[in-house]
Amino acid sequence: MDLRKVFDDLVRFETVLWNTVDARLRKDCGVPLGNLNLMLIIAATPDCRVQDIAAALEITVGGTSQAVDRLEKLGHCVRKPNPADRRSSVVGLTPDGEALMKSASRVFDGELEAFFKAPLGEDGLGNLASALAAARVAASVRGATPSS
Repeated sequence: MDLRKVFDDLVRFETVLWNTVDARLRKDCGVPLGNLNLMLIIAATPDCRVQDIAAALEITVGGTSQAVDRLEKLGHCVRKPNPADRRSSVVGLTPDGEALMKSASRVFDGELEAFFKAPLGEDGLGNLASALAAARVAASVRGATPSS
């Protein structure tokens, strides 16, 4: 197995996938994929905090806070004081943000079907999902400790 080829295929596929889905979402819904990604996490996370979004995306809290700021300026989310911890806030979607997320989700799901389910079928998709989940866990563990 040529691991460099696997790497190249994975990275190039991710680039094509992201760019294609992002362009379609911008064209059809006026929302970039990065913003939709944030909205999906906010909607799925009860009492969502910036830290929760950062953990879900595996990015910094500072970068996540800036992304939430941009989403808030667009009127798609709002921060409210966290009743459980006055040092933090809870992020929720506005009605406009929720409506946008729902319409954009239909486009997003259609693109995912075209990129994954159509060419791979159920069995291939299941194998890919399992392999990527295992690789992601291993990468997260490896990233938590310096390599020697």
